[in-house]
Amino acid sequence: MIIRRLTAEERLTHSFPLQAYAFEPSPMGPGRVEQFREYLPYNAGNRTLVVEEEGGTTAAVSAVPMRQNLRGRVLPMAGVAGVATHPLARRRGHVRALLHQLLDEMRAEEHSLTALYPFRASFYERFGYVGLPARRTAVFSPADLAPLLRAELPGEVVWERIGAGYPAWRAFTERCLRERHGFAVFPDFRAVGLRDRDDRWLLTVVRDGETAGAVTYRIDDHGGELIADDLLAGDPYARASLLQFFARHVDQVDRVRVQLPADELPELWLTDLAVHVEARVSRPGSPAPMARLLSLDALAGLPAGTGRVTVELVGDRWLAGTHLLDGATGRLEVLPGDAAAVGTVPTATLTAAGLSALAYGVLDSAEVAIRGLGVVPVDAATELRRIFPRQLPYLFADF
Repeated sequence: MIIRRLTAEERLTHSFPLQAYAFEPSPMGPGRVEQFREYLPYNAGNRTLVVEEEGGTTAAVSAVPMRQNLRGRVLPMAGVAGVATHPLARRRGHVRALLHQLLDEMRAEEHSLTALYPFRASFYERFGYVGLPARRTAVFSPADLAPLLRAELPGEVVWERIGAGYPAWRAFTERCLRERHGFAVFPDFRAVGLRDRDDRWLLTVVRDGETAGAVTYRIDDHGGELIADDLLAGDPYARASLLQFFARHVDQVDRVRVQLPADELPELWLTDLAVHVEARVSRPGSPAPMARLLSLDALAGLPAGTGRVTVELVGDRWLAGTHLLDGATGRLEVLPGDAAAVGTVPTATLTAAGLSALAYGVLDSAEVAIRGLGVVPVDAATELRRIFPRQLPYLFADF
């Protein structure tokens, strides 16, 4: 078995066909290989590793160099994608070997976070990943938004094709990256695919020269659905302006379908809004995302409560040893484990998934213990809650 990194052109014949078999209708049509060529520019900066045996490619994995917000700090993040194995080579450890090398390399290049959409969550939990909230889908009639048509809302609504409005869209997602915990964006070479496809309308809310909200969408047919992607609203006024625009489609579409972060509560948007809200997680097909810390450097300097706890990290390739986590200054310090006097600071034993769950804010310290992701005594659980208060991450990027 040989693991090597592909050149850009080699993706056409080595990794793309494997990924197509794993994630697309199969067998693929005769023109599909040539269509792969269109994808090359949007994969230009990815790192793609393959396993080769007897001259053939039997497994592949890629990392997209991204950025993600972790509790207010924007850090380099490796988005793992395109994990695929030839059907005759499955369950032979190829993906494990590829992930070890890929994450070794991305960590060496100072990517301190990593995220993915798993084919099976329990498989990636063994690699230290922990689940993040799935985005919600809300479906409702535009007629139920009628009360918003009477609202006087600040700002201007701008409507254009995404190809024309892409700079404003990209700038607003960069703002969301700085402001929203868990938010991740693609590198420029990948993000421009949305502009180049130009298959969406872009709606933006502009106030005082700045974008306050945005959403991309398409309409499938007259009498059908207005299908919106992620609704990005900086405040309730921006959200109301976007929904007000949807209300104007009452005689054009039967339903509005929109993607939402987990902390949005559409049932509270309006009185008498009949809405179906769903977060669907299935295997295979509709996974919730997962993420993990690749380096303890990601924790240094994070906003933190005034807790103090020693953590022993076990069972992981990238996070190990005993460390003192100290939030006394309001910014987390990661110190050597012997920095505290023995017996004076509570101690917890955590897996990488357990520490990642706390850092991303998706599990309480007691839930970490319940899930078997660590041993957390009551006194240590109290300190960990102070350091890592619960906070819902919103990944946004779909890869």
